[in-house]
Amino acid sequence: MKRLLLETKWGALSLVALYVSILSGVVLALQYDEAHPFYSASSLDLLIPFGSFWRSLHFYSSQIFFLLSAVHLVVILFGPGDRLSLKKWMWLIASMPIALLLLFTGYVLRGDATGESAGLIAENICLSIPVIGDMLNSLLFAVTEEGMKRVYANHIIGLGVLWVIFTWDHLRRYRVTVYEHDWFVLGILAFSLIFPAPMEPMKMGVFHISGPWFFLGLQELLRYMQPFVAGVMVPMAFMISLAFLQKNQDWGSKARLFACTWLILYGGITLVALGR
Repeated sequence: MKRLLLETKWGALSLVALYVSILSGVVLALQYDEAHPFYSASSLDLLIPFGSFWRSLHFYSSQIFFLLSAVHLVVILFGPGDRLSLKKWMWLIASMPIALLLLFTGYVLRGDATGESAGLIAENICLSIPVIGDMLNSLLFAVTEEGMKRVYANHIIGLGVLWVIFTWDHLRRYRVTVYEHDWFVLGILAFSLIFPAPMEPMKMGVFHISGPWFFLGLQELLRYMQPFVAGVMVPMAFMISLAFLQKNQDWGSKARLFACTWLILYGGITLVALGR
C-alpha cells in the first residue's frame, strides 16, 4: 500500500506538471512562427503579456514533467513484480523516448544556437540508420529541407498523441486535479518568475555548442563513435535492458545491473561534456 501511494504521488505530480506545460504551450503556440524560429521565440517576451514568464513556465514545467515521469517509471519498476504485465510494461518503456523527443523538439524549436545544433545532429543520426533512416528523418525532423515545420507539427500534435496512446491504459488509473497540488504548482510558477528560460544566440568564434542537458552524453559519444553507434545502438541497449527488468525473470537482475551501469557511465560522460 505504501509503495502504491508513492507510485501514485509521483505519477500525479508528473501529470500536474504536464497540465501546466500544455497550458503554457498553448499560449506560446498562438504567437510562434515556425518560418522564423529564433526571431519568433526570442520576441515572445515582447509580443505577449508576461512573455518571458510564459516561456519559462513552459520550459521548466516540461523539464519537471519528464524528470518526474522517469521517477514514476522507476517506482513502478521496483514495485510488486506482478503489478504490470509485460505488454503494459513495454508500452510504458516506449513512452519514455517519446516524452524525451517531446522535450527535445522543444529545444530545437527555439532556433537558437543550442536548438539549431541539436536539430542538425538529430537529423544526421536519423540519416545514419540503414534502410529506414531517410523515412525516419522525414517523419521526425527534415530540418534541412523544411526548417521547423515538421518539428513544430510533431511537437504540438504528433508526439503528444503518440505519447497518450502508449500511456492511455496507465493514465486512466489516475484522477488528478491541480488544486490538490497547489503548492507544487505555486513552486513551478515562482521558479519560472525568478529564472528565465535559456535563449542562446549564435556567437562569433564559438565552435563548440553544448546541446540540451540530456543530450550532452550522446553529444560527447559522437566525438569518438559513428553516429549510428552513438546515437542509436547505445541508447537502444539501455531501452532493451529496461524491457527485461521484470522481476519474475531469471535474468532480470542482470538486466538491472546493466541498466544501472549504463546510467552511471552515461552520467560520467555527461560530466565530461559539461567540462568542455
